[in-house]
Amino acid sequence: MAQTGIARGGRSTRDDLPGLRPRATSTFVNGHFPRRRGLIVLLASLAGFLLTVVWSAEFVDSTIGDNVANTLLGHDAKETPIAGMAAGIAFAFVSGLAGTFTACNIAAFGAMAPMLGGGSRWSRVGRSLKPLGWLAVGMIAVSATYGAIVGLVGTSMPQFSTAQSTAGVLSPRSVQSMVVFGLIGLAMFYLGLAALGVVPDPFARVARRFPNAPMVFMGVLIGGFLVGRPFSLFRQMFRDAAESGNPLYGAAAFTLQSLGNIVVMGVLFLLLVAVAGSRLRDWFAARPARVAVVTAVALIVAGVFTFLYWDVRLLARREIIPWYPTAPWS
Repeated sequence: MAQTGIARGGRSTRDDLPGLRPRATSTFVNGHFPRRRGLIVLLASLAGFLLTVVWSAEFVDSTIGDNVANTLLGHDAKETPIAGMAAGIAFAFVSGLAGTFTACNIAAFGAMAPMLGGGSRWSRVGRSLKPLGWLAVGMIAVSATYGAIVGLVGTSMPQFSTAQSTAGVLSPRSVQSMVVFGLIGLAMFYLGLAALGVVPDPFARVARRFPNAPMVFMGVLIGGFLVGRPFSLFRQMFRDAAESGNPLYGAAAFTLQSLGNIVVMGVLFLLLVAVAGSRLRDWFAARPARVAVVTAVALIVAGVFTFLYWDVRLLARREIIPWYPTAPWS
């Protein structure tokens, strides 16, 4: 097995599992698997669960999201009708910015952190644009396709409904959210386990020919948020695109919504690369298994949170299961 170096004082910095030969199989699986993988999975899963307990959708969507949208648009985003396609395009991008801080976004950029390369500051930033570009490819493919479908048949889709949720009943809109976010959560959790070597890397074969496939898939997951998202500003955009009957407008609006959704995180990631990229790269290089830990924790926390929040906690909110622990403010 390849060594990962010797620390000062003769202490070994080897932290790969004994008997396993490090071999990278895809972007998220570098082949350097840490010890105590079970403990890492347990703690990351616990963090994801605790996040569901304290997470306040009202704070994120209303206090942050609505205020951001109102400020950028210059009027009450919820109360002002979208007047025309130009206003709809602006509303789509702004509502995307307002919904920036989602678990999937944070996981995607957390998983990208270990990709930091060497070289000068601007060369690192330039190389970081490539994975961002492939992330956008997967995201736009989903959002544009879904937007076009909404423009054609959206008025008959579950997300078009404005009916209030009732206790003991799952509305079609809730079922759609549960299915979509449940699958996204499970996919992210599996990718986190793969990063630790607990399960096989699902991209091991395809990444040999298409090395950017994992980032495209992560973009697909982010784009998939539009398919299940109940965020009030998004539903407002959804209804406008559906009522337009124009698939091109729907595709453009949904694409801009997705792009707005990752702009802030993308800028923060590039700033991190520019300011601290070399130090982080050296820290990862000292023990390559740290890459696996950071990647896995980001994906497992987000995956557990997404599944529990949208599939289990939602059932409790609809009083279909008796109880789910929540903080007083959530």
